[in-house]
Amino acid sequence: MAEEAAVRAQAEVVRRLKHDKADPDEIAKEVAKLLEMKAQLGGDEGKHKFVLKTPKGTRDYSPKQMAIRERVFNAIISCFKRHGAEVIDTPVFELKETLTGKYGEDSKLIYDLKDQGGELLSLRYDLTVPFARYLAMNKITNIKRYHIAKVYRRDNPAMTRGRYREFYQCDFDIAGQFDPMIPDAECLKIVHEILSDLQLGDFLIKVNDRRILDGMFAVCGVPDSKFRTICSSVDKLDKVPWEEVRGEMVGEKGLSPEAADHIGEYVQLHGGLELIERLLQDPKLSQNKLAKEGLGDMKLLFEYLTLFGITGKISFDLSLARGLDYYTGVIFEAVLLQQENEHVEEPVSVGSVAGGGRYDGLVGMFDPKGRKVPCVGVSIGIERIFSILEQRVEASEEKIRTTETQVLVASAQKKLLEERLKLIAELWDAGIKAEVLYKKNPKLLNQLQYCEDTGIPLVAIVGEQELKDGVVKLRVVATREEVNVRRESLVEEIRMRTSHP
Repeated sequence: MAEEAAVRAQAEVVRRLKHDKADPDEIAKEVAKLLEMKAQLGGDEGKHKFVLKTPKGTRDYSPKQMAIRERVFNAIISCFKRHGAEVIDTPVFELKETLTGKYGEDSKLIYDLKDQGGELLSLRYDLTVPFARYLAMNKITNIKRYHIAKVYRRDNPAMTRGRYREFYQCDFDIAGQFDPMIPDAECLKIVHEILSDLQLGDFLIKVNDRRILDGMFAVCGVPDSKFRTICSSVDKLDKVPWEEVRGEMVGEKGLSPEAADHIGEYVQLHGGLELIERLLQDPKLSQNKLAKEGLGDMKLLFEYLTLFGITGKISFDLSLARGLDYYTGVIFEAVLLQQENEHVEEPVSVGSVAGGGRYDGLVGMFDPKGRKVPCVGVSIGIERIFSILEQRVEASEEKIRTTETQVLVASAQKKLLEERLKLIAELWDAGIKAEVLYKKNPKLLNQLQYCEDTGIPLVAIVGEQELKDGVVKLRVVATREEVNVRRESLVEEIRMRTSHP
Protein backbone atom coordinates (compact mmCIF):
# COMPACT_ATOMS: atom_id res chain seq x y z
CA MET A 1 0.00 0.00 0.00
CA ALA A 2 2.96 2.31 0.70
CA GLU A 3 3.83 2.22 -3.02
CA GLU A 4 0.31 3.27 -3.98
CA ALA A 5 0.45 6.17 -1.52
CA ALA A 6 3.78 7.24 -3.06
CA VAL A 7 2.23 7.13 -6.56
CA ARG A 8 -0.68 9.26 -5.36
CA ALA A 9 1.71 11.77 -3.80
CA GLN A 10 3.77 11.94 -6.99
CA ALA A 11 0.57 12.42 -9.05
CA GLU A 12 -0.29 15.33 -6.77
CA VAL A 13 3.17 16.84 -7.41
CA VAL A 14 2.58 16.63 -11.17
CA ARG A 15 -0.89 18.14 -10.85
CA ARG A 16 0.43 21.05 -8.80
CA LEU A 17 3.26 21.76 -11.25
CA LYS A 18 0.79 21.78 -14.18
CA HIS A 19 -1.58 24.02 -12.26
CA ASP A 20 1.25 26.46 -11.49
CA LYS A 21 2.37 26.33 -15.16
CA ALA A 22 5.85 25.34 -14.04
CA ASP A 23 8.85 24.84 -16.32
CA PRO A 24 7.94 22.19 -18.97
CA ASP A 25 11.23 20.34 -18.41
CA GLU A 26 10.53 20.02 -14.71
CA ILE A 27 6.96 18.79 -15.43
CA ALA A 28 8.33 16.23 -17.93
CA LYS A 29 10.86 14.99 -15.36
CA GLU A 30 8.20 14.52 -12.65
CA VAL A 31 5.79 12.85 -15.17
CA ALA A 32 8.53 10.38 -16.17
CA LYS A 33 9.11 9.64 -12.49
CA LEU A 34 5.36 9.07 -11.99
CA LEU A 35 5.18 6.69 -14.98
CA GLU A 36 8.17 4.73 -13.69
CA MET A 37 6.55 4.38 -10.26
CA LYS A 38 3.31 3.21 -11.90
CA ALA A 39 5.20 0.68 -14.02
CA GLN A 40 6.94 -0.74 -10.93
CA LEU A 41 3.57 -1.02 -9.27
CA GLY A 42 2.56 -3.24 -12.20
CA GLY A 43 -1.04 -2.19 -12.03
CA ASP A 44 -1.21 -1.52 -15.74
CA GLU A 45 0.23 -4.80 -16.94
CA GLY A 46 -3.04 -6.49 -17.70
CA LYS A 47 -4.63 -3.26 -18.86
CA HIS A 48 -3.18 -2.63 -22.29
CA LYS A 49 -4.62 0.30 -24.20
CA PHE A 50 -8.00 -0.85 -25.50
CA VAL A 51 -8.90 0.34 -29.00
CA LEU A 52 -12.59 0.87 -29.62
CA LYS A 53 -13.14 -0.03 -33.26
CA THR A 54 -14.96 -2.61 -35.35
CA PRO A 55 -12.73 -5.22 -37.03
CA LYS A 56 -11.31 -4.39 -40.46
CA GLY A 57 -13.90 -4.71 -43.22
CA THR A 58 -16.91 -4.58 -40.88
CA ARG A 59 -19.19 -1.81 -39.68
CA ASP A 60 -21.97 -0.96 -37.28
CA TYR A 61 -25.34 0.23 -38.54
CA SER A 62 -26.96 3.20 -36.83
CA PRO A 63 -30.75 3.36 -36.48
CA LYS A 64 -30.89 5.69 -39.51
CA GLN A 65 -28.81 3.29 -41.62
CA MET A 66 -30.93 0.35 -40.48
CA ALA A 67 -34.09 2.21 -41.50
CA ILE A 68 -32.73 2.57 -45.06
CA ARG A 69 -31.53 -1.04 -45.01
CA GLU A 70 -34.93 -2.37 -43.90
CA ARG A 71 -36.60 -0.45 -46.70
CA VAL A 72 -34.30 -2.21 -49.21
CA PHE A 73 -34.79 -5.65 -47.61
CA ASN A 74 -38.57 -5.23 -47.69
CA ALA A 75 -38.54 -4.37 -51.40
CA ILE A 76 -36.38 -7.43 -52.16
CA ILE A 77 -38.32 -9.85 -49.97
CA SER A 78 -41.67 -8.74 -51.38
CA CYS A 79 -40.32 -9.39 -54.90
CA PHE A 80 -39.07 -12.88 -53.93
CA LYS A 81 -42.46 -13.66 -52.37
CA ARG A 82 -44.28 -12.32 -55.42
CA HIS A 83 -42.47 -15.03 -57.38
CA GLY A 84 -43.55 -17.77 -54.96
CA ALA A 85 -40.31 -18.41 -53.06
CA GLU A 86 -40.04 -20.20 -49.71
CA VAL A 87 -37.37 -19.18 -47.19
CA ILE A 88 -34.64 -21.27 -45.49
CA ASP A 89 -31.70 -20.65 -43.16
CA THR A 90 -28.37 -22.50 -42.71
CA PRO A 91 -25.51 -22.27 -40.15
CA VAL A 92 -23.06 -19.38 -40.43
CA PHE A 93 -20.19 -21.88 -40.44
CA GLU A 94 -19.88 -25.08 -42.46
CA LEU A 95 -17.46 -28.01 -42.43
CA LYS A 96 -14.28 -26.79 -44.11
CA GLU A 97 -14.44 -29.59 -46.70
CA THR A 98 -17.95 -28.46 -47.73
CA LEU A 99 -16.51 -25.16 -48.98
CA THR A 100 -13.14 -26.39 -50.29
CA GLY A 101 -12.68 -26.50 -54.07
CA LYS A 102 -15.93 -24.71 -54.98
CA TYR A 103 -14.69 -21.16 -55.55
CA GLY A 104 -11.69 -21.38 -57.88
CA GLU A 105 -9.10 -18.69 -57.28
CA ASP A 106 -11.32 -17.09 -54.63
CA SER A 107 -10.82 -20.02 -52.23
CA LYS A 108 -8.01 -18.09 -50.56
CA LEU A 109 -10.62 -15.63 -49.28
CA ILE A 110 -12.38 -18.21 -47.08
CA TYR A 111 -12.17 -17.63 -43.33
CA ASP A 112 -11.06 -20.84 -41.61
CA LEU A 113 -11.95 -21.10 -37.93
CA LYS A 114 -9.27 -22.12 -35.45
CA ASP A 115 -9.03 -25.88 -34.88
CA GLN A 116 -10.77 -26.46 -31.54
CA GLY A 117 -9.87 -30.14 -31.49
CA GLY A 118 -13.16 -31.12 -33.13
CA GLU A 119 -14.45 -30.58 -36.65
CA LEU A 120 -12.54 -28.27 -39.00
CA LEU A 121 -14.87 -25.38 -39.80
CA SER A 122 -14.97 -22.32 -42.08
CA LEU A 123 -17.29 -19.32 -42.20
CA ARG A 124 -19.60 -19.46 -45.20
CA TYR A 125 -18.33 -17.56 -48.24
CA ASP A 126 -21.70 -17.35 -50.01
CA LEU A 127 -25.20 -18.82 -49.66
CA THR A 128 -25.09 -20.99 -52.78
CA VAL A 129 -22.75 -23.75 -51.62
CA PRO A 130 -24.63 -24.16 -48.29
CA PHE A 131 -27.87 -24.33 -50.33
CA ALA A 132 -26.45 -27.12 -52.50
CA ARG A 133 -25.29 -28.97 -49.36
CA TYR A 134 -28.79 -28.54 -47.87
CA LEU A 135 -30.44 -29.98 -51.01
CA ALA A 136 -28.09 -32.98 -51.17
CA MET A 137 -28.32 -33.68 -47.43
CA ASN A 138 -32.13 -33.56 -47.39
CA LYS A 139 -32.53 -35.27 -50.81
CA ILE A 140 -34.55 -32.31 -52.12
CA THR A 141 -34.89 -32.27 -55.90
CA ASN A 142 -37.29 -29.38 -56.35
CA ILE A 143 -37.52 -26.07 -54.46
CA LYS A 144 -37.78 -22.35 -55.11
CA ARG A 145 -36.22 -20.58 -52.15
CA TYR A 146 -34.76 -17.32 -50.96
CA HIS A 147 -32.19 -16.83 -48.22
CA ILE A 148 -30.94 -13.54 -46.78
CA ALA A 149 -27.96 -13.79 -44.45
CA LYS A 150 -24.41 -12.65 -43.73
CA VAL A 151 -21.40 -14.14 -45.49
CA TYR A 152 -17.66 -13.71 -44.84
CA ARG A 153 -14.67 -13.07 -47.12
CA ARG A 154 -11.08 -12.28 -46.23
CA ASP A 155 -11.04 -9.67 -48.94
CA ASN A 156 -9.19 -6.37 -48.99
CA PRO A 157 -12.17 -4.21 -48.18
CA ALA A 158 -13.07 -1.06 -50.11
CA MET A 159 -15.80 0.03 -47.74
CA THR A 160 -16.80 3.18 -49.58
CA ARG A 161 -17.76 1.06 -52.58
CA GLY A 162 -19.73 -1.37 -50.45
CA ARG A 163 -17.07 -4.10 -50.24
CA TYR A 164 -16.76 -5.67 -46.80
CA ARG A 165 -15.44 -8.76 -45.05
CA GLU A 166 -18.82 -9.37 -43.47
CA PHE A 167 -21.84 -8.59 -45.61
CA TYR A 168 -25.36 -9.63 -46.44
CA GLN A 169 -26.34 -11.62 -49.48
CA CYS A 170 -29.89 -11.90 -50.76
CA ASP A 171 -30.27 -15.05 -52.83
CA PHE A 172 -33.14 -16.46 -54.87
CA ASP A 173 -32.71 -19.89 -56.47
CA ILE A 174 -34.84 -22.33 -58.42
CA ALA A 175 -33.77 -25.98 -58.12
CA GLY A 176 -35.31 -28.77 -60.16
CA GLN A 177 -35.58 -30.38 -63.59
CA PHE A 178 -37.51 -27.98 -65.84
CA ASP A 179 -37.71 -27.05 -69.49
CA PRO A 180 -34.73 -24.97 -70.61
CA MET A 181 -34.41 -21.26 -69.90
CA ILE A 182 -37.84 -20.69 -68.28
CA PRO A 183 -36.49 -20.47 -64.68
CA ASP A 184 -33.39 -18.61 -65.98
CA ALA A 185 -35.62 -15.98 -67.60
CA GLU A 186 -37.56 -15.57 -64.34
CA CYS A 187 -34.32 -14.92 -62.42
CA LEU A 188 -33.48 -12.10 -64.84
CA LYS A 189 -37.02 -10.72 -64.50
CA ILE A 190 -36.55 -10.65 -60.71
CA VAL A 191 -33.32 -8.65 -61.03
CA HIS A 192 -35.10 -6.25 -63.39
CA GLU A 193 -38.03 -5.83 -60.96
CA ILE A 194 -35.85 -5.21 -57.91
CA LEU A 195 -33.52 -2.71 -59.58
CA SER A 196 -36.48 -0.85 -61.11
CA ASP A 197 -38.33 -0.84 -57.79
CA LEU A 198 -35.36 0.56 -55.83
CA GLN A 199 -34.96 3.40 -58.38
CA LEU A 200 -31.17 3.25 -58.32
CA GLY A 201 -30.84 4.81 -61.75
CA ASP A 202 -30.05 3.31 -65.12
CA PHE A 203 -28.83 -0.30 -65.12
CA LEU A 204 -27.80 -3.02 -67.55
CA ILE A 205 -27.98 -6.79 -67.09
CA LYS A 206 -25.14 -8.54 -68.95
CA VAL A 207 -25.76 -12.16 -69.92
CA ASN A 208 -23.44 -14.88 -71.20
CA ASP A 209 -23.14 -18.67 -70.96
CA ARG A 210 -20.29 -20.75 -69.57
CA ARG A 211 -20.69 -23.15 -72.52
CA ILE A 212 -20.25 -20.29 -75.01
CA LEU A 213 -17.13 -19.18 -73.12
CA ASP A 214 -15.65 -22.68 -72.98
CA GLY A 215 -16.47 -23.26 -76.66
CA MET A 216 -14.86 -19.93 -77.51
CA PHE A 217 -11.71 -20.85 -75.53
CA ALA A 218 -11.55 -24.20 -77.33
CA VAL A 219 -11.82 -22.71 -80.85
CA CYS A 220 -9.28 -20.00 -79.92
CA GLY A 221 -6.74 -22.66 -78.97
CA VAL A 222 -6.75 -22.44 -75.17
CA PRO A 223 -5.68 -25.80 -73.66
CA ASP A 224 -8.36 -27.49 -71.47
CA SER A 225 -6.19 -27.18 -68.38
CA LYS A 226 -6.12 -23.39 -68.74
CA PHE A 227 -9.90 -22.80 -69.23
CA ARG A 228 -10.62 -21.78 -65.62
CA THR A 229 -7.58 -19.61 -65.10
CA ILE A 230 -8.11 -17.81 -68.45
CA CYS A 231 -11.76 -17.44 -67.49
CA SER A 232 -10.80 -15.53 -64.34
CA SER A 233 -8.62 -13.22 -66.48
CA VAL A 234 -11.54 -12.49 -68.83
CA ASP A 235 -13.66 -11.78 -65.74
CA LYS A 236 -11.49 -8.70 -65.08
CA LEU A 237 -12.45 -7.02 -68.37
CA ASP A 238 -15.09 -4.85 -66.71
CA LYS A 239 -12.38 -3.32 -64.51
CA VAL A 240 -9.22 -3.19 -66.67
CA PRO A 241 -8.61 -2.67 -70.40
CA TRP A 242 -8.12 -5.58 -72.84
CA GLU A 243 -4.37 -4.90 -73.26
CA GLU A 244 -3.82 -5.51 -69.55
CA VAL A 245 -5.91 -8.69 -69.52
CA ARG A 246 -4.08 -9.94 -72.64
CA GLY A 247 -0.76 -9.24 -70.88
CA GLU A 248 -1.82 -11.34 -67.90
CA MET A 249 -2.97 -14.23 -70.12
CA VAL A 250 0.26 -14.33 -72.11
CA GLY A 251 2.78 -13.16 -69.50
CA GLU A 252 1.53 -14.75 -66.27
CA LYS A 253 -0.61 -17.63 -67.47
CA GLY A 254 1.47 -18.79 -70.40
CA LEU A 255 -1.15 -18.53 -73.15
CA SER A 256 0.10 -18.18 -76.74
CA PRO A 257 -0.26 -14.63 -78.13
CA GLU A 258 -2.29 -16.00 -81.11
CA ALA A 259 -4.86 -17.62 -78.78
CA ALA A 260 -5.09 -14.42 -76.74
CA ASP A 261 -5.71 -12.36 -79.90
CA HIS A 262 -8.43 -14.77 -81.03
CA ILE A 263 -10.13 -14.41 -77.62
CA GLY A 264 -9.83 -10.62 -77.99
CA GLU A 265 -11.89 -10.69 -81.20
CA TYR A 266 -14.79 -12.38 -79.38
CA VAL A 267 -14.79 -10.88 -75.88
CA GLN A 268 -15.23 -7.36 -77.17
CA LEU A 269 -18.62 -8.24 -78.73
CA HIS A 270 -21.92 -7.41 -77.07
CA GLY A 271 -25.47 -7.08 -78.34
CA GLY A 272 -28.80 -8.88 -78.49
CA LEU A 273 -30.62 -11.43 -80.65
CA GLU A 274 -28.89 -10.28 -83.84
CA LEU A 275 -25.46 -11.01 -82.28
CA ILE A 276 -26.63 -14.48 -81.20
CA GLU A 277 -27.83 -15.17 -84.76
CA ARG A 278 -24.51 -13.94 -86.14
CA LEU A 279 -22.48 -16.18 -83.82
CA LEU A 280 -24.67 -19.19 -84.67
CA GLN A 281 -23.41 -18.64 -88.25
CA ASP A 282 -19.79 -18.08 -87.12
CA PRO A 283 -17.64 -20.62 -89.01
CA LYS A 284 -15.53 -21.51 -85.95
CA LEU A 285 -18.00 -21.25 -83.04
CA SER A 286 -20.82 -23.07 -84.84
CA GLN A 287 -18.50 -26.10 -85.20
CA ASN A 288 -18.12 -26.35 -81.41
CA LYS A 289 -20.79 -28.49 -79.73
CA LEU A 290 -20.71 -26.64 -76.39
CA ALA A 291 -20.83 -23.16 -77.91
CA LYS A 292 -23.65 -24.18 -80.26
CA GLU A 293 -25.72 -25.51 -77.33
CA GLY A 294 -25.09 -22.35 -75.33
CA LEU A 295 -26.01 -20.09 -78.24
CA GLY A 296 -29.19 -22.09 -78.90
CA ASP A 297 -30.26 -21.63 -75.25
CA MET A 298 -29.26 -17.97 -75.30
CA LYS A 299 -31.57 -17.42 -78.28
CA LEU A 300 -34.42 -19.11 -76.40
CA LEU A 301 -33.67 -17.00 -73.30
CA PHE A 302 -33.89 -13.79 -75.33
CA GLU A 303 -37.24 -14.90 -76.76
CA TYR A 304 -38.63 -15.33 -73.21
CA LEU A 305 -37.12 -12.03 -72.07
CA THR A 306 -38.85 -10.35 -75.02
CA LEU A 307 -42.17 -11.76 -73.77
CA PHE A 308 -41.40 -10.37 -70.30
CA GLY A 309 -40.72 -7.01 -71.97
CA ILE A 310 -37.28 -6.45 -70.46
CA THR A 311 -34.79 -6.88 -73.33
CA GLY A 312 -34.14 -3.11 -73.36
CA LYS A 313 -31.98 -3.53 -70.24
CA ILE A 314 -30.27 -6.78 -71.26
CA SER A 315 -27.03 -7.23 -73.18
CA PHE A 316 -25.51 -10.48 -74.41
CA ASP A 317 -21.87 -9.82 -73.51
CA LEU A 318 -19.07 -12.24 -74.42
CA SER A 319 -16.65 -10.74 -71.90
CA LEU A 320 -18.83 -11.71 -68.93
CA ALA A 321 -17.13 -14.65 -67.20
CA ARG A 322 -17.99 -14.60 -63.45
CA GLY A 323 -15.01 -16.16 -61.70
CA LEU A 324 -16.78 -18.85 -59.68
CA ASP A 325 -16.03 -22.44 -60.66
CA TYR A 326 -19.50 -23.89 -60.16
CA TYR A 327 -21.37 -22.16 -63.03
CA THR A 328 -22.28 -24.47 -65.91
CA GLY A 329 -24.69 -22.54 -68.15
CA VAL A 330 -26.22 -19.09 -68.31
CA ILE A 331 -24.41 -16.45 -66.23
CA PHE A 332 -25.47 -12.85 -65.67
CA GLU A 333 -24.49 -9.71 -63.85
CA ALA A 334 -26.35 -6.45 -63.34
CA VAL A 335 -24.40 -3.20 -63.32
CA LEU A 336 -25.49 0.35 -62.57
CA LEU A 337 -24.68 2.85 -65.29
CA GLN A 338 -23.52 6.37 -64.68
CA GLN A 339 -23.74 8.98 -67.40
CA GLU A 340 -20.41 10.69 -66.77
CA ASN A 341 -21.35 13.59 -69.06
CA GLU A 342 -23.26 14.26 -72.26
CA HIS A 343 -20.22 13.79 -74.50
CA VAL A 344 -19.60 10.17 -73.53
CA GLU A 345 -21.10 7.72 -75.99
CA GLU A 346 -21.09 4.64 -73.73
CA PRO A 347 -22.43 4.95 -70.18
CA VAL A 348 -19.88 3.99 -67.52
CA SER A 349 -20.51 1.11 -65.14
CA VAL A 350 -20.48 1.95 -61.43
CA GLY A 351 -20.16 -1.67 -60.42
CA SER A 352 -22.07 -4.86 -60.08
CA VAL A 353 -25.28 -4.87 -58.02
CA ALA A 354 -26.50 -8.41 -58.75
CA GLY A 355 -25.18 -11.58 -60.30
CA GLY A 356 -25.98 -15.21 -60.78
CA GLY A 357 -26.28 -18.07 -63.15
CA ARG A 358 -26.92 -21.75 -63.66
CA TYR A 359 -24.98 -24.34 -61.66
CA ASP A 360 -26.21 -27.81 -62.57
CA GLY A 361 -23.33 -29.80 -61.06
CA LEU A 362 -22.95 -28.35 -57.57
CA VAL A 363 -25.55 -30.46 -55.73
CA GLY A 364 -24.11 -33.59 -57.39
CA MET A 365 -20.72 -32.81 -55.80
CA PHE A 366 -22.33 -33.36 -52.38
CA ASP A 367 -24.62 -36.26 -53.23
CA PRO A 368 -23.08 -39.65 -52.33
CA LYS A 369 -24.51 -41.13 -55.54
CA GLY A 370 -23.65 -38.02 -57.56
CA ARG A 371 -27.32 -37.32 -58.34
CA LYS A 372 -27.57 -33.93 -60.02
CA VAL A 373 -30.17 -31.30 -59.23
CA PRO A 374 -30.13 -28.52 -61.85
CA CYS A 375 -30.19 -25.05 -60.24
CA VAL A 376 -30.28 -21.45 -61.36
CA GLY A 377 -30.15 -18.48 -59.05
CA VAL A 378 -29.47 -14.82 -58.47
CA SER A 379 -27.74 -12.93 -55.69
CA ILE A 380 -28.64 -9.28 -55.06
CA GLY A 381 -25.62 -7.19 -54.00
CA ILE A 382 -27.33 -5.53 -51.10
CA GLU A 383 -24.20 -3.77 -49.74
CA ARG A 384 -23.45 -1.94 -52.98
CA ILE A 385 -27.11 -0.93 -53.29
CA PHE A 386 -27.14 0.16 -49.68
CA SER A 387 -23.98 2.30 -50.13
CA ILE A 388 -25.58 4.07 -53.07
CA LEU A 389 -28.87 4.77 -51.27
CA GLU A 390 -27.04 5.91 -48.13
CA GLN A 391 -24.96 8.41 -50.13
CA ARG A 392 -28.11 9.61 -51.84
CA VAL A 393 -29.89 10.20 -48.52
CA GLU A 394 -26.82 12.06 -47.18
CA ALA A 395 -26.74 14.27 -50.27
CA SER A 396 -30.47 15.06 -50.23
CA GLU A 397 -30.58 15.57 -46.44
CA GLU A 398 -33.84 13.66 -46.47
CA LYS A 399 -35.11 13.12 -42.92
CA ILE A 400 -35.34 9.40 -42.20
CA ARG A 401 -37.56 8.20 -39.39
CA THR A 402 -35.92 5.51 -37.27
CA THR A 403 -39.07 4.50 -35.35
CA GLU A 404 -42.65 3.83 -36.40
CA THR A 405 -44.31 5.39 -33.36
CA GLN A 406 -47.74 6.76 -34.30
CA VAL A 407 -48.55 8.70 -31.13
CA LEU A 408 -46.96 10.09 -27.97
CA VAL A 409 -49.14 9.95 -24.85
CA ALA A 410 -48.60 13.28 -23.08
CA SER A 411 -50.03 15.40 -20.32
CA ALA A 412 -50.12 19.16 -19.79
CA GLN A 413 -50.50 19.13 -16.01
CA LYS A 414 -48.71 17.44 -13.14
CA LYS A 415 -49.75 14.26 -11.31
CA LEU A 416 -51.11 12.52 -14.40
CA LEU A 417 -48.53 9.74 -14.78
CA GLU A 418 -51.09 7.05 -13.82
CA GLU A 419 -53.52 8.31 -16.43
CA ARG A 420 -50.81 8.40 -19.10
CA LEU A 421 -49.79 4.83 -18.29
CA LYS A 422 -53.42 3.63 -18.33
CA LEU A 423 -54.01 5.24 -21.73
CA ILE A 424 -50.78 3.97 -23.29
CA ALA A 425 -51.58 0.42 -22.16
CA GLU A 426 -54.97 0.69 -23.92
CA LEU A 427 -53.23 1.87 -27.10
CA TRP A 428 -50.55 -0.84 -26.99
CA ASP A 429 -53.19 -3.53 -26.42
CA ALA A 430 -55.06 -2.26 -29.47
CA GLY A 431 -51.89 -2.60 -31.57
CA ILE A 432 -51.10 1.12 -31.75
CA LYS A 433 -47.40 2.07 -31.79
CA ALA A 434 -47.13 4.51 -28.89
CA GLU A 435 -44.53 6.04 -26.59
CA VAL A 436 -44.55 7.94 -23.31
CA LEU A 437 -41.74 10.00 -21.74
CA TYR A 438 -40.21 8.35 -18.69
CA LYS A 439 -40.81 11.25 -16.33
CA LYS A 440 -43.47 11.75 -13.69
CA ASN A 441 -44.24 15.35 -14.63
CA PRO A 442 -42.74 16.18 -18.02
CA LYS A 443 -43.20 19.68 -19.44
CA LEU A 444 -45.63 19.79 -22.36
CA LEU A 445 -43.07 21.68 -24.43
CA ASN A 446 -40.49 18.90 -23.96
CA GLN A 447 -43.05 16.29 -24.99
CA LEU A 448 -43.94 18.19 -28.16
CA GLN A 449 -40.24 18.76 -28.93
CA TYR A 450 -39.63 15.01 -28.64
CA CYS A 451 -42.28 14.42 -31.32
CA GLU A 452 -40.68 17.04 -33.59
CA ASP A 453 -37.25 15.43 -33.18
CA THR A 454 -38.35 11.85 -33.79
CA GLY A 455 -41.08 12.46 -36.38
CA ILE A 456 -44.00 11.20 -34.26
CA PRO A 457 -47.08 12.56 -36.09
CA LEU A 458 -49.64 12.67 -33.24
CA VAL A 459 -49.83 13.55 -29.53
CA ALA A 460 -52.61 12.24 -27.29
CA ILE A 461 -52.90 14.70 -24.42
CA VAL A 462 -54.65 13.76 -21.15
CA GLY A 463 -55.69 16.55 -18.78
CA GLU A 464 -58.06 16.98 -15.80
CA GLN A 465 -60.86 18.43 -17.92
CA GLU A 466 -60.50 15.82 -20.67
CA LEU A 467 -60.68 13.01 -18.10
CA LYS A 468 -63.90 14.46 -16.70
CA ASP A 469 -65.38 14.76 -20.20
CA GLY A 470 -64.26 11.25 -21.26
CA VAL A 471 -62.21 12.62 -24.15
CA VAL A 472 -58.57 12.80 -25.19
CA LYS A 473 -57.09 15.82 -26.96
CA LEU A 474 -55.40 14.65 -30.17
CA ARG A 475 -52.83 17.06 -31.57
CA VAL A 476 -51.38 16.84 -35.08
CA VAL A 477 -47.70 17.72 -34.66
CA ALA A 478 -47.15 19.10 -38.18
CA THR A 479 -50.17 21.48 -38.32
CA ARG A 480 -50.66 21.97 -34.53
CA GLU A 481 -54.37 21.39 -35.05
CA GLU A 482 -56.11 19.91 -31.96
CA VAL A 483 -59.34 17.92 -31.74
CA ASN A 484 -61.14 16.33 -28.80
CA VAL A 485 -61.78 12.63 -29.46
CA ARG A 486 -64.01 10.37 -27.35
CA ARG A 487 -61.80 7.91 -25.50
CA GLU A 488 -63.54 4.89 -27.09
CA SER A 489 -62.97 6.31 -30.61
CA LEU A 490 -59.30 7.21 -30.04
CA VAL A 491 -57.80 4.01 -31.47
CA GLU A 492 -59.87 4.31 -34.65
CA GLU A 493 -58.98 8.00 -35.04
CA ILE A 494 -55.23 7.32 -34.65
CA ARG A 495 -55.41 4.48 -37.17
CA MET A 496 -57.26 6.63 -39.65
CA ARG A 497 -54.82 9.53 -39.34
CA THR A 498 -51.67 7.40 -39.61
CA SER A 499 -52.69 4.93 -42.28
CA HIS A 500 -50.77 5.57 -45.48
CA PRO A 501 -52.96 5.65 -48.60
